[in-house]
Amino acid sequence: MKKNKALEKIQQRCQALYEDLNLATVRAWKAEAPGRKAIGFMPVYIPREILHAAGILPVGLMGADIEIIRGDAYFQSYICHIPRSTIEMAVNGSLDALDGVIFPSICDVIRNLSGMWKMMFPDKYSKYLDLPQNFTPGLAGEYYIAELRTLAADMERLSGHRITDDALRESIRLYNRNRELVLELYDLRAEKPWQVRTVELYLLLRAGNLLPVEEHNAMLEAYREAIEGEERQALDNSRIVLTGAFCEQPPLGLIHTIERSGCYIVDDDFVLGSRFLTAPIPEEGDPVANIAQTFLDHAMETPFVYIAEKEKGEALVRQCRRRRGEGVIFSAASFCDPALLDQPMVSAAVEREGIPYTEFKYAENTGQFQVIKEQTGTFSDSIKLWGNE
Repeated sequence: MKKNKALEKIQQRCQALYEDLNLATVRAWKAEAPGRKAIGFMPVYIPREILHAAGILPVGLMGADIEIIRGDAYFQSYICHIPRSTIEMAVNGSLDALDGVIFPSICDVIRNLSGMWKMMFPDKYSKYLDLPQNFTPGLAGEYYIAELRTLAADMERLSGHRITDDALRESIRLYNRNRELVLELYDLRAEKPWQVRTVELYLLLRAGNLLPVEEHNAMLEAYREAIEGEERQALDNSRIVLTGAFCEQPPLGLIHTIERSGCYIVDDDFVLGSRFLTAPIPEEGDPVANIAQTFLDHAMETPFVYIAEKEKGEALVRQCRRRRGEGVIFSAASFCDPALLDQPMVSAAVEREGIPYTEFKYAENTGQFQVIKEQTGTFSDSIKLWGNE
């Protein structure tokens, strides 16, 4: 079969960005114009539009599969891996290109990490972004708008650029397009999972952590065009929805393993910030208010978001039905309190609907996948044999 050179080039670029743990890409971007700033952010979601409107590069931080030496001196051994690897990269200089980090309210560990960053790097920007947990329009809207305006003022001081409404609307337009392109690829994968491989889609999302949104949009468009010219063989795999990986990301080998064990991943919660808002932000009117209201009305239901009246697991059941999933894999990071505390309630909802499921835990530095391959392979086989009974 003739090689698809355009697709191969994109794949190589994405792989290189995935392996860019020292942020060489970010350093090069800053070197192009002296005075540029880059701000890191932890999973899952921050309003990247505000950073972009100030001329700042948002840089997604998702830990790394690295040997942790000094990082373990800052955190207990019974917490998840991502804060320890993040600290390790910070103290060994890998994150020196960053002018600060934003820590959204995911869990107590990330809250503690934000305080630790502030003490370790007092000359760099640090912000704990307390995302709303009360979604009533008045109280939550006023609170979040005030938080966003504070963040915007911080970014203006840091960058030296005023964030005008027009600049913010342009940033909203670009990120709306980014989310649209990502969701189109998710829809295409659900329709033809053999055509859009999950490993490729995952690496595309990770590339968006380092690239300016304009460049990432072009990459997503180029991938869509390249993949449409590719002929790939469909296999008799089971259609799986994978959930639990919203914060600490699985190692690339684990995703390869699931795909090779006979599972098509037709939906997931990888790199969730790239599509955390499920509807476009309005581009007319007050842009800050629009960002806040879209978060309140159209944020994904995830373990770190409080659900007052809805039942845990309803969103996953809907997700499974919409993507024609035949089973669910709960794949949570070890010691991830939000995911593991939610899992009994969510799995009960899935079980009530008669949807088969299995579960396992991982860490960023998981290196042995044979047991997971056997488990997911057996799960796929069982769906094919008995899934419709």
